[in-house]
Amino acid sequence: MSVKKLMQQIALKYYKTKFKLLSSVSKRKAAEKALELFSTPQTRKNDKTPELFNESEKLQFNINDVTVRGWRFNAPADRKVLILHGYESSVTNFVKYVKAFIDKGYEVLAFDAPAHGRSGGKLITALDYKNVILEIHNRFGPIQSYVAHSFGGLAVALALEEISHTDDYRLALIAPATETSTAINSFFTLFELDEMIRDEFEKIIVDRAGVSSDWYSIRRALQNIKAKVLWLHDEDDNVTPLSDALPIKAENHPNVQFVITKGLGHSRIYRDKEVIKTIVEFL
Repeated sequence: MSVKKLMQQIALKYYKTKFKLLSSVSKRKAAEKALELFSTPQTRKNDKTPELFNESEKLQFNINDVTVRGWRFNAPADRKVLILHGYESSVTNFVKYVKAFIDKGYEVLAFDAPAHGRSGGKLITALDYKNVILEIHNRFGPIQSYVAHSFGGLAVALALEEISHTDDYRLALIAPATETSTAINSFFTLFELDEMIRDEFEKIIVDRAGVSSDWYSIRRALQNIKAKVLWLHDEDDNVTPLSDALPIKAENHPNVQFVITKGLGHSRIYRDKEVIKTIVEFL
């Protein structure tokens, strides 16, 4: 067993014990701690920056007392693309996309989300990420093209609901976090939390934002998105399951095109050469 795996098991056991103790005192307190942990990335990618990023224009802004840091390439250009990473990732993982979009003549914007990479903060929610995207659009936009992986896919779908746009906009979703309820279910199963804590968990979400966890759904948001969407998902994705996306595929939205891959899982898919080529041609 690797040291990393051992540490993960120790942390899991610790939190299970902590939740049991909190639950015996107060379901509400246990739910508050659960939501805090659910919103806290456990790892932060902050290794050496690719050389291409070192040659770019450095950007940053503050939102809700958190510093968000990013990069701008090939500015100014007629069309802009924003790259959005997933949970516990960094936009520096998408250097091949940056290079390809520069070669296509696009201005490229790339930011680390709060609590990720080189940005500040310790917590992140879908609303936080959505608001960061809206701030980027307002400060550096308008942005007509988006490519987003995993958690970034949910966030940009929520943002596009609030951005005035036409069918000339393009959105490439790579293994997006389609339904937040699926992530919550997995979290509660992992930490063996009971339904009473789940009820309190939902109440806190509604109290803070006015909507339930089911609202954080790409399927729901697509009703308000006019952009042309390229949706890439792998059959073997065990993080954001394809089963969440299939009901959307069955709805046959005229502006949504699906590409289903096999054997690439959740992370390899966005690094795949054919996937990168398909996305760059689409955008």
